[in-house]
Amino acid sequence: MKNLKFIVVLFLVCISCSENKEIEIVESNLLLGNWSEAIYENELLTFRRVKELPKEAYSFSFKEEFPTFIERTSGFCGTPPLSFFNVEGIWEVEENDILKIYNSKITNHIGATPELLHNFKIVSLTEEYLTLKRELTEQEKDHQELMDLYNDFYEMAKNNDCNDDANWSFVGYGSKACGGFQGYIAYSTLINVTTFLQKVEKYTQLEDEYNRKWGIYSTCDLIAKPQKVICLNGQPTLQY
Repeated sequence: MKNLKFIVVLFLVCISCSENKEIEIVESNLLLGNWSEAIYENELLTFRRVKELPKEAYSFSFKEEFPTFIERTSGFCGTPPLSFFNVEGIWEVEENDILKIYNSKITNHIGATPELLHNFKIVSLTEEYLTLKRELTEQEKDHQELMDLYNDFYEMAKNNDCNDDANWSFVGYGSKACGGFQGYIAYSTLINVTTFLQKVEKYTQLEDEYNRKWGIYSTCDLIAKPQKVICLNGQPTLQY
């Protein structure tokens, strides 16, 4: 009986020692290790250093051996129950503490650019916490400019009550990669129509340039052209 008590006590002590084991920290490169318990605050993403990657939580692991980066993620699925999986990559820190993470899949095309998974600015790095700020890629910057232009003319079009069909018209906007408009939008002829149409034309031209620059694909079906705009419950409605 005494021996049994001794074994139980020894077992509990071993568990306690294991749980209290310090997390290994590489002083020469604090980024190395496992990071989880992510906290989002505006544009910032803060991780806490952990002993190992949790099975079901968003987390990063930076290593020296290949693959040098592991991201545990549930992808774009935000509806429970979440299913987590690993994405492997390679990482490097450039000037001004820019952290770039690439897909580790090896391509057979000589000179091909590896796929950029993440582009972060290291805001803060200590033994316990890692704070990152997401940096936009060149394509994301171009897309943001495109969306700003869209919102510009969309705001002009939507903030008008529709009380008389005769005061409304429509115009095609955007450029599908395969050709043709992305859609049609109704607008009041009582606004500054010249300015509005210039904004629409600029957006359409820029989207065509964006598609060509970044090799965007789209469906090749043609968007039906409306016949007119009618007012329903104070809202403009495209009639086909």
